[in-house]
Amino acid sequence: MTRWTTKLDGSDLPDKLLIGGKGWSVARMAALGLTVPPAFVITTEACTEYRRTKDFPDGLIDEIAEGLSWLEAQTGRTYGHGPSPLLVSVRSGAAISMPGMMDTVLNMGICGETETALTEECGDPAFARDTHRRFHELYSHIVLKTDAGELSNDDTAQDWAETIRAASGKDLPADPTDRLHAAVRAVFESWDSRRAKRYRKHHDISDDLGTAVVIQAMVFGNMSGASGTGVMFSRNPIDGNPTPYGEYLVNAQGEDVVSGKFTPRPLDTMRDTVPEAHDALLDGARRLEVENGDVQDIEFTVQDGTLYFLQARAAKRAPEAALKIATDMLDEGTIDEATALTRITPDQVRSLLAPRLADGAAASAETLARGEAASPGIGIGVVVTDSDEAERRAANGEAVILARATTSPDDLHGMIAAMAVVTERGGSTSHAAVVSRALGVPCVTGCGDATVTALAGRTITVDGAEGLILADALDVQEPDETALSGIVRLTRIAEGVSPVRVILPGDAPSSALDLNAVEGGSELDRLPELLKGVDIAGGGALADDKGVAIAVAAGVKTIVGQPRLAILLAALRAQKTNEDRETIAVEASV
Repeated sequence: MTRWTTKLDGSDLPDKLLIGGKGWSVARMAALGLTVPPAFVITTEACTEYRRTKDFPDGLIDEIAEGLSWLEAQTGRTYGHGPSPLLVSVRSGAAISMPGMMDTVLNMGICGETETALTEECGDPAFARDTHRRFHELYSHIVLKTDAGELSNDDTAQDWAETIRAASGKDLPADPTDRLHAAVRAVFESWDSRRAKRYRKHHDISDDLGTAVVIQAMVFGNMSGASGTGVMFSRNPIDGNPTPYGEYLVNAQGEDVVSGKFTPRPLDTMRDTVPEAHDALLDGARRLEVENGDVQDIEFTVQDGTLYFLQARAAKRAPEAALKIATDMLDEGTIDEATALTRITPDQVRSLLAPRLADGAAASAETLARGEAASPGIGIGVVVTDSDEAERRAANGEAVILARATTSPDDLHGMIAAMAVVTERGGSTSHAAVVSRALGVPCVTGCGDATVTALAGRTITVDGAEGLILADALDVQEPDETALSGIVRLTRIAEGVSPVRVILPGDAPSSALDLNAVEGGSELDRLPELLKGVDIAGGGALADDKGVAIAVAAGVKTIVGQPRLAILLAALRAQKTNEDRETIAVEASV
């Protein structure tokens, strides 16, 4: 490892805070002997220095050059030149997974010379041209921050450059190395993008962590009919079923799947064209789940029948899946009780116990559209097709449904504000689906062109579990938390270790402090003062996880509220945070 970079050859496994989740994943998979394209990583420390100075730290350019030389030695290819050109991807990699929030540029190193060299090497000018076009589209969008529209393979690189210049007023650097440096800068800067900041705020992730940048040799899913790309989960992230789940797109690159621009096929279709790669993928997924003790979200590419693992991380999962997976893994002995309590969040518990459609409501309703059941739950509201509008109307107290042809990271604020998200294209591993599951928002994808956006202004009900878009606001009913065995089981476990006791409102004694009846009781900044010397309290700001944390710090013994498990989990997280802070303080004083 040098000052700002390290090679991800599996010989070492640096701290995830330093090399990011993606870099750690690549190194881990290489150490396990899985087939991984060679890569090196620029550390989060370099990002922190770049954010401070707005420039590369001293020595980074030389280390990038050294890393490229190492990739050339590993692959037998040459960056920016023929006869066997090396192309690389430039990917963000935060320590804490932030799917779709930061930037990636693929096919870096393609230029006129290398397109010709690729054509001569593989004998397929259409593949080389398609790869060159893809680079121009991503570079203009990510690095030059402009929308040059969809470029055509029938045009020349000069035509593409002129289109981009007309849209952005900027030229692409001629030197592939200068292009690479610009892409690294763009990835660093994406850490401070509006969408990334909103995501971190929503998930209480520190703004100080920064992102690593993984520079990895490209493999090509768009090379032939025996090539493709996909995303797979070692268990179903929607319902928790313990069987592999995913999607695959023949003759495509990864961006085609995650962007939602194309609707891929089920994972099983790999068997028809690349059966050996399919079997290797299932075997690798099993190994990764055992090694990491959690459900894996795996990005992969098949190039001419050979499988390459690109990334594996803990999967974002819908609330139903989080509950089932936690209890299943507990039964299997994969995790212990303490770990099981960390595998479901307070918000996911609340989502599980949110209203459901009343019996018979769907059967009597008009079905407006059907799609992929991408994230379960019920969302009722007025359809809007613009994320800014969704955020504005939701802030005014209106329930809205965000409908888009497909979502992008720039739609995050609208997705957070919406009661549900519906798209016309994309599948259950698209950006809309993955982010909705992370947010606990109902989502239906792939409803078909000109379907859901045509519903703008209408009130609809979205059933994310069934993939249905239904007319009007339908009747809902409250589920009974005592009827969900998984909730009951985890509640019992949490009760044994939680720093507070939680009772239902109907069981509260008259001595309990009701913050709903106290002036300022709903304000977090007033809570420490109001809870001073109080043993039992409920209502007001205690409905918020931050309020629960304040109660734990204040020494409150019993909280009145529901769902009980959500409050217990929030209290346990607050206790863990306090213990971590105390440990850091002690270590700092030594």
